[in-house]
Amino acid sequence: MTTTTESSSVKPVATARQRPAAVILTPNAEARIAKLMGDAPEGTIGVRLSTPRRGCSGLAYSVDYVAEEKPFDEKIETPGGIFYIDGASVLYLIGSVMDWKEDDFTAGFVFENPNAKGSCGCGESFTV
Repeated sequence: MTTTTESSSVKPVATARQRPAAVILTPNAEARIAKLMGDAPEGTIGVRLSTPRRGCSGLAYSVDYVAEEKPFDEKIETPGGIFYIDGASVLYLIGSVMDWKEDDFTAGFVFENPNAKGSCGCGESFTV
C-alpha cells in the first residue's frame, strides 16, 4: 500500500524592499522645502533638484518649483512637501546629502556629493 503525503504548497513570497533615496535631506533642507512650498505659486506640486549643464565644471545644482510630475523623477515625500529628483540627474547624485545653510552673508542649499570629482572655485558647479 502506498501512502502519499501532501507537501506544503506554501511558497515564499518575495517582498519588495524599498531602496534608499538617491539624496538624503537634512532636517534643515526639509524645513526649507516646507517654506518654499508655503510660498509656492498656485499649481505647484513640489520642488525638483536637477543638474543642468552649466558653470565652469560642467554641472550645477538647480532647485525649482514643479507643476507636474515627470515619469522618471525620483519622488521623496517630506513633511513639508514633495521633493523630486530629475530622472536624468539621479546617477550624478546617488549618495548625496542636501542641507540648507544660512549665515550672516549667504543662504542656500549645500551638497555633499560623493560622485563629484571636482568643482569650480566658486562652488557653483561640479564635475563627475
